[in-house]
Amino acid sequence: MRGWMRAICVAAAFGGTAAGAGSHTILDYADLSGWDADDHRAALDVFLSTCRDMDDPDWTTLCRIGAETEDPRRFFEIHFAPTLVEDGTPTLFTGYFEPELDGARHRGGPYQYPIHALPEEADGDEWLTRAEIEKSGALDGRGLEIAWLDDPVDAYFLHVQGSGRVRLQDGTAIRVGYAGKNGHSYRSIGKELVRRGILGEHEVSIDRIRDWVAENGAEGREILRHNPSYVFFREVSHVPADRGPLGAMNRSLTGLRSVAVDPAHVPLGAPVWVEKAGRAPIRALMVAQDTGAAVEGAQRADIFFGTGEAAGRTAGTIRDGGRMVVLLPIQRAYALAEAL
Repeated sequence: MRGWMRAICVAAAFGGTAAGAGSHTILDYADLSGWDADDHRAALDVFLSTCRDMDDPDWTTLCRIGAETEDPRRFFEIHFAPTLVEDGTPTLFTGYFEPELDGARHRGGPYQYPIHALPEEADGDEWLTRAEIEKSGALDGRGLEIAWLDDPVDAYFLHVQGSGRVRLQDGTAIRVGYAGKNGHSYRSIGKELVRRGILGEHEVSIDRIRDWVAENGAEGREILRHNPSYVFFREVSHVPADRGPLGAMNRSLTGLRSVAVDPAHVPLGAPVWVEKAGRAPIRALMVAQDTGAAVEGAQRADIFFGTGEAAGRTAGTIRDGGRMVVLLPIQRAYALAEAL
């Protein structure tokens, strides 16, 4: 593989997941900035946590070999080809986390903002928008409330993150994960505040949005309805407290090793090399174990930073360029090259 680079412009199937049309450039491992310095054992452990759920023979074979290897770096270098997948849009890395929120099982006092289970009529097609759900009371009185939160912004960002932990009044906690949505596309509140001239681009963060909503009462709560997407949850408290939330592959995520991608371009379960630019550069091998409503495009990725307030503060500041390189089974990469 060394020294071999070739642009492949095809649409291909990656492990049962369709890859969008675009350019696929096979790189050399020497082209990956910081590759030598990474903890390849940590990356392999995360890869092994979900690779057994991949049905394609290429991946199941590599999963078996990976479980037996004593040299993780050599395992990746021998069996995978680093492939730059591009679709013409700029690279964008953002961050997400699992919030820890205060809540109650029943409505009362400050706990006025519900987390809803999936209603049967929200079956994946476009249903009511966020504004319509909240203003019409379409979910009221149906027993769909899993818990009630004390802050509308916490409730909103729980929808954006897709999972979280809720600390209850009795000292116990529950964990909720994504169950479905209302079929509407995500729209960014931060971008809307910038468009209206309320915030500058450099000011956008979870804390700044939270402050603006709190300071502006009904107008602040109304801006949250600019995003028509509404997420429904399920209780997943069976996941141990020391493990991360469940991602799209129904396995726990790992801070700074799990990443959300667009499965139209990157197969879920694939290792991906992240070269994030910005004030806090990241050079690390992660695994594509999640998806997100706002994650669209071959070079779009959302890095999971972990659980709790500190993780949230860091994740909320990430909006950087760079490069993401997918590690594909080497046989598949050669097959793509021969398709030219």
